[in-house]
Amino acid sequence: MTIKVGLLGLGTVGTGTAKILLDPAERHPLVKAVEVYRVGVRSLDKTRAVEISPDRLTTDLESIVTDPDVDVVVEVMGGLEPARSLILKAIHSGKHVVTANKAVIARYGDDIFTAANEAGVYVLLEAAVGGGIPVIQPLKQALGVNRIHAVTGIVNGTTNYILTRMQREGGDFEPILADAQRLGYAEADPSADIDGLDAADKIAILASLAFGGRIKLSEVYSEGIRHVSAADIAYADRLGFVIKLLAIARRDTCPVSNEVLDQLQLRVHPTLVPKAHPLASVNDVYNAILVEGDPIGQVMFFGPGAGEGPTASAVVSDVLNIAATLQSQNAVAGSSQNPLMACTHQHYCKVSPMADIVSRFYVRLLARDQPGVIGKIGLCFGQHDVSIESVVQIDMRGVVAEIVVVTHEVREANLQTALDELREYTEIQGVPSVLRVL
Repeated sequence: MTIKVGLLGLGTVGTGTAKILLDPAERHPLVKAVEVYRVGVRSLDKTRAVEISPDRLTTDLESIVTDPDVDVVVEVMGGLEPARSLILKAIHSGKHVVTANKAVIARYGDDIFTAANEAGVYVLLEAAVGGGIPVIQPLKQALGVNRIHAVTGIVNGTTNYILTRMQREGGDFEPILADAQRLGYAEADPSADIDGLDAADKIAILASLAFGGRIKLSEVYSEGIRHVSAADIAYADRLGFVIKLLAIARRDTCPVSNEVLDQLQLRVHPTLVPKAHPLASVNDVYNAILVEGDPIGQVMFFGPGAGEGPTASAVVSDVLNIAATLQSQNAVAGSSQNPLMACTHQHYCKVSPMADIVSRFYVRLLARDQPGVIGKIGLCFGQHDVSIESVVQIDMRGVVAEIVVVTHEVREANLQTALDELREYTEIQGVPSVLRVL
């Protein structure tokens, strides 16, 4: 049985996908059963890095998703529209869908998976998170027998590249961002990456799979790396940390009883990570996702988070999963969906407000260099139930002292209230950095 694929997009990932499917030698035998049947492109005249027969190319993308001969629609065009509409039309036409589009899934996953369940088709998205790292299917299948406690990841290569260079070179954010753009590691408009929005899309998807419920993207707290300075990188290093943009999804616990609550923490922010932690050594454009569960303990998935080859590898792996299912006798006989491949949960996960999150914090303050200032800072923190682990005066800027405070685990709302009060003190010249500590 030949599985016919309609490919939407022939850019970087689409090209990589076509290269694999058109060159099945020494790959899984099932690759030979998959045919690149039709390919949707923006222009028919463009020179391409992969040879596709002209009669298979079309600019009419809708004709692909409604073609009765197409078994699987592969959406690798990116963007919200027309990708969302085409995915839904493919589903309503009875097509299985493979997508690398984390933005569409994070925002419109409800509509897409509801439609897929009603139509009895699969929507697979291994390439949407972590590029070539196989993490989606393991969360749905191999790790599904575990009670997942937390998923913590470095899931954006651009920000990891920038922070890695800041750490190695002692440079500031803006010039390294400009160089990353020049080298092609950052987009001309890098907002989605450096403001944490891309990572928020991805952790929403991972959390939905890990904790078996739908996620409202608007409830994922997102904070980027624009305000991380060379001074923060240096101070973190002296304190035994590196700074990473982490995407975190974890079951919340009561800070008093330590009882597991029926709600999640969902957040993206720059974080001080202890140098001995597995994620601390993940550098440059690499991604890593650390999964913690019972009884497995900790499992970390590591690899390239983007690029033609890695992302195309994930796309084709999903195509093969669908092809294998379609070729099985039960699937041919019209059996129900495989619950390990389908996304069937309907309820929404309850998400904790950031004000209630308990974490350690790193705070960098600028204060007048005069007697009693550190004591006054400590008193203010204590009055708001913020317990201090360490406080050091690290540097001087004329008559202004730079003071770094690391707290014990404290409630976010308490810390923010204390900082609001400190900003009103005449001795405090500013609070340039507030970062969470893993």
